[in-house]
Amino acid sequence: MKKVKLEGTERVDLGKKETKKSRNDQQIPCVLYGSGIKNLHFTVPVSNLKPIIYTPEAFLIDLAVAGKNYVAVLRDIQFHPLSDEVLHVDFFNVDESKPVTIDLPVVMEGNSEGVKQGGKLQILVRKLKVSALIKDLPENLVVNISDLGLGKTIFVKDLSYPDITILTPSSSTVCRVKATRTSREQTPQK
Repeated sequence: MKKVKLEGTERVDLGKKETKKSRNDQQIPCVLYGSGIKNLHFTVPVSNLKPIIYTPEAFLIDLAVAGKNYVAVLRDIQFHPLSDEVLHVDFFNVDESKPVTIDLPVVMEGNSEGVKQGGKLQILVRKLKVSALIKDLPENLVVNISDLGLGKTIFVKDLSYPDITILTPSSSTVCRVKATRTSREQTPQK
């Protein structure tokens, strides 16, 4: 799993006035919580958060705040309802001996038989919620679609990865090949 370094400045005053002042200074209020620590409030520059937030990838974050280092994952982001500006970010402190829950991106691999016959590949899930130890987490979850025929579907229950528990509902559709007008015309009529 990819690692990113992030430095934050501890927040002492937590009121509305201080939060607004931080945002006006291009600093995003954040909180770190999780195993073995008391909630830690800090700010991070907006420019440092953009590569972490606006990407489909998942990261393990080396967080440095007030002279201490933490290993964390991004847990939640709050956006302004009108301007889509980032208002607040939650980080979860990771204990390397306990499983962590995280959303990992799904990557399709191979050429589908159904697409070769004129069907259209529909990807319905871009990320899966999984639980695993940090050492067992890959950068992404690979789904092989080579055997996916016309009109066929891959569900979450069809996937399995070593040492990873998938928490997304098993009935969720990951991808499917939908028949198109072209594929129906090319299929011999019985």
